[in-house]
Amino acid sequence: MRSGRRGWPLPRRAGRRRLAADAALAVVAVAFAVPLVWLVLASLDDRATLRVRLPAAPTLHNFSAVLTDEITFTPMLNSLLICGGATLLTVGCAALAAYPLSRFRSRFARPFLLTVLFSACLPVTAVMVPVYALFVRVDLIDTRYGTALFLAAAQLPFAIWLTKNFMDGVPTVLEEAAWTDGASWWQTLLRVILPLMGPGLSVVAVYTFIMMWGNFFVPFMLLLSPEQLPASVSIFTFFGNYGAVAFGELAAFSILYSTPVVLLYILISRRLGGGFTLGGAVKG
Repeated sequence: MRSGRRGWPLPRRAGRRRLAADAALAVVAVAFAVPLVWLVLASLDDRATLRVRLPAAPTLHNFSAVLTDEITFTPMLNSLLICGGATLLTVGCAALAAYPLSRFRSRFARPFLLTVLFSACLPVTAVMVPVYALFVRVDLIDTRYGTALFLAAAQLPFAIWLTKNFMDGVPTVLEEAAWTDGASWWQTLLRVILPLMGPGLSVVAVYTFIMMWGNFFVPFMLLLSPEQLPASVSIFTFFGNYGAVAFGELAAFSILYSTPVVLLYILISRRLGGGFTLGGAVKG
C-alpha cells in the first residue's frame, strides 16, 4: 500500500478528507435549517423570541392575527399584481430580444450581450434617484403599473441573457421547416420556438418572479399610498418602536409571504425537470 509524505496510507487520508467535507456540509445545512425551524416554531408560539424553542402551548393565534385585509390580503394582492404583471412583461420582452441575438450573426451581438450583462450588475440604488425624478415628472410615482414597469426593466438584462442561452438549444432546422410551410418569423417564434423552450422560459419566469417578490427597496421608494404597498413593504407593520418586534406574527406572515413562490415552483416543477427533448424532432 502506498503512503503519503507523512506516512499515512492514501485511503485513510482520502477518508479523512471526505469526513471533513461531510462535516463542513453538515454545518452549512444546519446554518440554513435553523432559521427555517425558528420560523415554523415561532409562528406557533404567542410568546416567541429570537430563541429557537418549542412553544409551550402551540397556537394559531399568530396566523389569525395577521390574516386581515390591511396586513395580509391587500398587500399580497398588490404583490401578485405588481410582480405577476412585471414577470409577464419581462419574459415577453426577453423572448423578443433574445430571438435576433440567437438566430442572426452580427459583429455587434457580443458587445451588446456584454453590455446587457453589465447592466444586470448595476445596483438598483445607483439609478434610484434619477428614476424617482423621472417618475415624478411623467406622473408614474405612486402607481402599481409604474412600479411593475421599473421592476421589469431592472430584471430584463439578465432575463435576456438567460433566454438567449436557452434559445440557442432549439435547432434552426425546425424554423426552416416552418418557413417552408409558409410560416412567418412571428408564427415560428410563437408556435415552434417558444413551446419547445418551455423549461427555459419557466426558469426565467421563476427567477424573475422571485427576485421581484422579495424586492423591498423599489416599491418602498416608488409607492407612497399605504393601500398600494406590496407585502414586501408591509412587513414593517411588525416592527414597533424602541426595538419591539412581534416575532410570532412576523414568523406567521413570513410563512404566508413565502407561499406563492413555493406554489409557483410546485406548479411548474414538472416542466423544469423535463428539460429539452428535441432529439426526435430533428430526425429524418
